[in-house]
Amino acid sequence: HSFPVHGLLELDVTDAVAALNAHQPPLSFTAFVVAATARAVAAHPLVHAYRDWRGRLVTANHVDIATLIEVGDQRRSFPLAHLLRDADIRPVPGLSDELRLVQSDLTHSESGRLLQARVAALTRLPGLASMLYRTMSHSPRLREKTGTVAVTSVGMFGRSGGTGIGQPTIMTLSVLVGGRSMRARVVGDQIVARLVLDLTISVDHAIVDGAPAARFAATLTDLIEHPTWIDRE
Repeated sequence: HSFPVHGLLELDVTDAVAALNAHQPPLSFTAFVVAATARAVAAHPLVHAYRDWRGRLVTANHVDIATLIEVGDQRRSFPLAHLLRDADIRPVPGLSDELRLVQSDLTHSESGRLLQARVAALTRLPGLASMLYRTMSHSPRLREKTGTVAVTSVGMFGRSGGTGIGQPTIMTLSVLVGGRSMRARVVGDQIVARLVLDLTISVDHAIVDGAPAARFAATLTDLIEHPTWIDRE
């Protein structure tokens, strides 16, 4: 059984958005969050560990992140699960290009499309959904196809911002990107308007204790709020 614990963060992304928009074309904000998350996970690998069938902790060498991409056209669109492999060592522009490539042509996401098709077929049969969930949770082979971390956007990028709590997943770590809005922040000795992101971190407390989860959150906060690493890679 999993015991999800949630952390709600408010992160200043003013500098990050400016850095992303300085590129032509502008880099994907989702790609930036994925890259920051993956690097924070690499620094604290316990947060994406999981237990195999024998109860042993398994930790991957690199960070594969599953994210949802909206594909289709104006008449019909749907979220496609796509796996960004080795996101901890890949630059933001490369991740951004991959996301846009899949968005324009879903055939570039074969692994995500095949996984989605199998899940849809199996879950139509009574009783197999829970078995599928257990198998995917504990199988290292299947974890190679599903990733070890989930990053999801709730699509609330408007004036009001917003925080969300996602549905439980097989992942030990899930990051949910909420809304962005202008808010008052103290910078130096002045109160100024800054662009602030609502972000939710969910970890399985059956595997990750509070201390490593807090260290991961601190590293992720630093990477997102101080994005100078984007152009150094």
